[in-house]
Amino acid sequence: MDYETIRYAVTGGIATLTLDRPERLNAFNAAMIREMLDAFDRIDADDAVRAVIVTGAGRAFCAGADLGEGGKTFDYDNRSDRPRGDSPVRADGTTDYAHPAVRDGGGRVSLRIFQCLKPVIAAINGPAVGVGITMALPMDIRIASEDAKFGFVFTRRGIVPEACSSWFLPRIVGISKALEWCFSGRVFGADEALAGGLVSRVVPPGALIETATALAREIADTTAPVSAAMTRQMLWRMLGAAHPMEAHRIDSRAIWSRGRAGDAREGVTSFLEKRPAVFPDRVSTDLPDFFPWWDEPGYE
Repeated sequence: MDYETIRYAVTGGIATLTLDRPERLNAFNAAMIREMLDAFDRIDADDAVRAVIVTGAGRAFCAGADLGEGGKTFDYDNRSDRPRGDSPVRADGTTDYAHPAVRDGGGRVSLRIFQCLKPVIAAINGPAVGVGITMALPMDIRIASEDAKFGFVFTRRGIVPEACSSWFLPRIVGISKALEWCFSGRVFGADEALAGGLVSRVVPPGALIETATALAREIADTTAPVSAAMTRQMLWRMLGAAHPMEAHRIDSRAIWSRGRAGDAREGVTSFLEKRPAVFPDRVSTDLPDFFPWWDEPGYE
């Protein structure tokens, strides 16, 4: 796929995905949805990619949904770009809420990022508002420039939180802070985001990509890719577990299977020999046979 709204590059095992509509402050549109979904498919399929950085071109990370449709921006059934004949409204005027056209596009992107097999770092270089911040919630680590601003502005636009943010945001910052930000819909700065746990670091603008790249480089150069993929899914999915026994069940399977693999032998041997590890296993071929465990009948 040729990209029009993002840039995608891989250097030294690090994939950088840049939202690239700077003239629109990288506003989110249907083309960006399609292209981000495709880019994360490429990321998972490429064993050379060990970590991912997502950032924005120009002075914004993402200013939210493209408001070019005016008052019809969120009225998806009446937008000018809706595919003809693709309406969830039945002949009798009722709505088929199971229709694919009802699905939130930001949610599709968030779910795809959630399913990613590689660590994902958000380098938030400027305003991140609406879907511009909710799409960053399933990214594993968020680093902000001092110039960044954030806003869960949905109530001020007459809509509600989207992109699965009602699941992600309270788990990241706690229910009280999540409700404060979502109820008020106000825009706030990087220092408040750091104090609230939304981002893990705030750095000067000129140091943002360098900081994100150094972290991605550490992951790419020192960790086993299969271990990173499994760790990412284990930690995220245990946020919804009802009992620690669920974690124990998966931990036990994972330690058993990885302990017999070449990565574990190499990890221990390289440590004892005081040399860098060269992990042999690959995400594309060497994930254990119980992965993905959450798809097992009766697991959820």
